Amino acid sequence: MVNQTVQIVQLVASVHPLLGRLVAWILTGIYVLLLGTLVFMFMRLPKPLHPPGDINSPEFPEYLEKLGVRLSKNRNIQGNPLSTRRDIEAALQSLDAQSTRIIRNQAALVFVSTAISQSGRLDTFTVLGAQIRMVWQIARLYYQRPGLRELLQLYANVVATAFVAGELNDIDVSRQIEPIVSSVLGASITGSIPGVNLVAGIITNSLLSGSANAYLTLRVGVIAKQYCGSLLKKEKSVIRKSASIEAAKMLSIIVMNSAGIISRSIINAALKSPGKISRDMIRSAWGKISKREKPATEFPTE
Repeated sequence: MVNQTVQIVQLVASVHPLLGRLVAWILTGIYVLLLGTLVFMFMRLPKPLHPPGDINSPEFPEYLEKLGVRLSKNRNIQGNPLSTRRDIEAALQSLDAQSTRIIRNQAALVFVSTAISQSGRLDTFTVLGAQIRMVWQIARLYYQRPGLRELLQLYANVVATAFVAGELNDIDVSRQIEPIVSSVLGASITGSIPGVNLVAGIITNSLLSGSANAYLTLRVGVIAKQYCGSLLKKEKSVIRKSASIEAAKMLSIIVMNSAGIISRSIINAALKSPGKISRDMIRSAWGKISKREKPATEFPTE
């Protein structure tokens, strides 16, 4: 934009310098007017609801009333009574259960796609896109028609809570996911079956990579859910710790249900091009893994 503006001004200035200055001022005024209009429109948007920090604060009854009005327009909980605080809490619990399904579905998608792709750059865009879409779906679930201010505030809070540089040391992903992946694989299969170290190593690395990305996705989703469905304002440290615990619990279900998809994909690829590894060895390794795999079940809502 700056490049094209300079070229236009230089072209007009070649006719007369004063005309070039006039065009420059006119274009600058147009840009400022357009930018100011956007800022003005944004400032006129309805302000998001801010939960108070204390249930005994004078702002809490007013916030509860406004929240009830908003929930009464939410199609996802139509028919629910919203006259009392208990009714509003029950409605939020219903939305929490629905948001949990969204979080688990997105995390399962991230787990499978990143474990199979094994491409760092592609995985980055896959995880980022899935997390942005997941937060948007959660916002729509709770807010029905989220405003721009609410969306920006939600994304800013989620990013600040989940990925702030000073708090990254609190996230020990390997410590969280290693016991879960180990419980799926059981004892190491590489030592008992000679010749399958390559396939077993690929499966293990794939499950670890997918689990790490799924765990972070679950954590982001839980943080977004807590910001959208809380009656009271919580400290970021409290949200972060509770989100890590809940994400670790959900991760075990996702790994148990999706590990078989990853293993079968790698085993089938190895069978088509086994190289030095015999088909019997690969099938034997798959048998070892599948015995430790639990049957796929639907994600519980609670």
